[in-house]
Amino acid sequence: MDRTEQLSQAAPEGTSLSELRAAHEIAHAFLTSDSPGGVYRLALERVCALVGAAFGCVYLREGEGDTLRLAAAFNWPAGWSAYLDSMRVRIGAGPTGQAVAENRVVEVFDVFGDPELADWWEAARELGFAASISLPLGTGDAPAGAITFYFDQPETLRESDRSLLRLVADQLAATAEKAHLIDDLRRANSLLREQNVELEARFREAEEARRLKGEFLANVSHELRTPLTAILGFTYLLREGLSGELHAEQRGAVEKIETAGSELMTLIDDLLDFTTVKMGRVVLAPERCDAVALARAAMSTLKPPDTVALGSDVPDDEVPVHADPSQVVRILRGLVSNAYKFTAVGRVTVRVRSAAISGPGWSRAADGAACPVVMWDVEDTGIGIEPADHERIFDEFRQVDGSATRRYGGTGMGLALARQLARCMHGDIFVRSTPGQGSTFTLALPVGTPSADQSEDARPAAPRAETPALSAGAAAAQADSDAG
Repeated sequence: MDRTEQLSQAAPEGTSLSELRAAHEIAHAFLTSDSPGGVYRLALERVCALVGAAFGCVYLREGEGDTLRLAAAFNWPAGWSAYLDSMRVRIGAGPTGQAVAENRVVEVFDVFGDPELADWWEAARELGFAASISLPLGTGDAPAGAITFYFDQPETLRESDRSLLRLVADQLAATAEKAHLIDDLRRANSLLREQNVELEARFREAEEARRLKGEFLANVSHELRTPLTAILGFTYLLREGLSGELHAEQRGAVEKIETAGSELMTLIDDLLDFTTVKMGRVVLAPERCDAVALARAAMSTLKPPDTVALGSDVPDDEVPVHADPSQVVRILRGLVSNAYKFTAVGRVTVRVRSAAISGPGWSRAADGAACPVVMWDVEDTGIGIEPADHERIFDEFRQVDGSATRRYGGTGMGLALARQLARCMHGDIFVRSTPGQGSTFTLALPVGTPSADQSEDARPAAPRAETPALSAGAAAAQADSDAG
């Protein structure tokens, strides 16, 4: 039932067609107008004519204070029109103020016949009214204001007129509430727009800072790499005796220089590659290769410490995978190197297995079928990682804590780079670990070439920040069950 039907049914018996038509116009204005002033003026104009009022006004509360301001007026005496904007009525004073303060209809049949209104006689004479009726706007304990009709002669309204005025007052109360809600919504929208503009500006600033940081790191890495290459070259010449034979002490010093320089060169290369990946400039050369051969290549380049045994658990047959072999070897070499670093005494095992993973980012078929993957597990019996740190260790330049940095060295960049490279190849790296028992890092890559849609969703030049698979534990557990 719309507002017009409600007003029609609520109209008392004996209500004229013109009164119903006025109620209909006011209801229509309420539904279609976003300006309360227009509804107020229409109501005053229509109702004043129907009840014989000389003029009428709508007063609304002014903020949280105790005064009412004039919100709309109809047929206000011309000589007083200039004062409308500054007109205020104190809540509790006069018929209009009493209607709001006491939340009731205040009807004055004869202003000049009521000694208690003597203070209003002068104003009544100047404005030209002798009677009035004030109705509160609102049904709650604190009306939003009041509507007052003024008559130029002492007047006793018909009951049908009073009922019509109550209907109109209820409608204007709804209009005032609607206007209040619209104002609140507009303020909220304005604040939201301002916040969005500020957030967009900050986002652009952050993106620009990120871009500049990447370019700075890339430039610095290049600049550091050039002289370091020369240092390593001259160190090689000294070690080979091309500038004369070295005695044992000199040879030891040269070897230390070469070792430190090579480690620094590795760090610079990692930093350069990391900034290249972050800036979306990485270039991959995927091809069909053997996952077992890649694992053996990574293991052959690293010699385990004397207190750590290196083992492998790989199939005898070839395990095909579509990936960039150099990047896979690089990732596995980093995982094995980390396992050596954090295992003082114990064993490091490298496994290769086939599995299938389903979930967001992994499903390769329209029906959501699981994605066939190849998994390389690098398991150690080292210090392990707290569960709360399983994702933090993949953050840029982040290690578990400061003591790990001092005790084990490193920049906290290796795992972040490894995961970014894995995601460039549409895969990921997971970790399972128990403190004091060791860790297992798993590199998972899809067996085949990603489809066109998946390539668009995970472009190698712009790896996604979110994990394109199940959580580490869920994915590894599923893979284990599949393998079993």
